[in-house]
Amino acid sequence: MPIVKSIYDKRPRPLDGFVHAIIYFCASISIFLLAGIVGYVTFRGIGSVNWAFLTTVPSAIKGTFGIAGNIINTIYIIVITLLIAIPFGVGAAIYLNEYAKGGRLVRLVEFTTETLSGIPSIVFGLFGYVFFGLTLNLKYSILTGALTLVLMVLPLITRNTQEALKTVPGSYRSGALGIGATKWYMIRTILLPSAMPGIITGVILSIGRIVGESAALLFTAGSGYLLPKIGNYGEGLFEKVLQPGGTLTIQLYLSMEKAQYNEAFGVALVLLVIVFGINMLTKYLSHKFNVNK
Repeated sequence: MPIVKSIYDKRPRPLDGFVHAIIYFCASISIFLLAGIVGYVTFRGIGSVNWAFLTTVPSAIKGTFGIAGNIINTIYIIVITLLIAIPFGVGAAIYLNEYAKGGRLVRLVEFTTETLSGIPSIVFGLFGYVFFGLTLNLKYSILTGALTLVLMVLPLITRNTQEALKTVPGSYRSGALGIGATKWYMIRTILLPSAMPGIITGVILSIGRIVGESAALLFTAGSGYLLPKIGNYGEGLFEKVLQPGGTLTIQLYLSMEKAQYNEAFGVALVLLVIVFGINMLTKYLSHKFNVNK
């Protein structure tokens, strides 16, 4: 009877060692590039980041430069974009995966979402300016920028949710329906909690794209940096939505254009910290909502 040798008994070939060395070398380049970018930005920007930098706005009279207004504008755009994009994106994914039967319509919608993901952001900015800004008369405003970003992140949320729903075992569906649960009850109580890690990942990645977007917002949201004027009863919070508001990336672009390099690297450092925090939040929430752990 022939003896079957394990793959672990085979002698390593010189070519295998060379390929492994190339793989580790490529991985090391990625690590060094990331470390170099983070290190250089931190070195150039750490001197500009202080409490006044984070809590004030630019003022020629006071001689200050701060990004508080840009941080508030960024939060506004993130919240408004997600409030619109999440219901539509998750709802579309549920319909495509659970209700729509496979056919030309489903393939057409999936092709459309994939195509939207590849359109350059400057094209979205041009469309947002013409349609939301001019046609709907929203002009340069935070709402115009948020509506434009909805079009950009909607495919990302939809596709991530759809793929997350596909990973849920079919036995979950048949078991729930077999004990008499309605389809919507099954989706709401079983499928969505099971797919929650993938859905959250898509949402957090969308936040990262919103935070890092500049071209589309430059055409739609403008470059305002003033803080909202809040009254005794909170008035002014909603009025800010219809006013121009530049995000951190817009301020970074403007600072570089004016040759304010120290301030620009300070803004870049704040953006790196935000992106790092988003990645850590993604890992934490994905692990927390993972029902299979």
